[in-house]
Amino acid sequence: MKINHLNQYGVNPYQKAVNKADTSMKPSQLADKVEISSKAKELQQLSSVEVERQAKIDEIKKQIENGTYQVNVNETAKGVLDFYSKN
Repeated sequence: MKINHLNQYGVNPYQKAVNKADTSMKPSQLADKVEISSKAKELQQLSSVEVERQAKIDEIKKQIENGTYQVNVNETAKGVLDFYSKN
């Protein structure tokens, strides 16, 4: 008895499922979406603090180059004492 491939067209159920999934998703339904977390927003705000800090550093450098920078020894000593008294 010889059995040929009769009536086997369209028997693969997995292929039908794949084809159905491809047709259900239209390009107009696909879209990218970006959400920024609260942590990322916080980090962005910190970067603005860096800009202000850099401006202050540049001002101090300019004063040092001009010879007009004056160190407040009392504030420096107080800062050192506070730092080491905590540790």
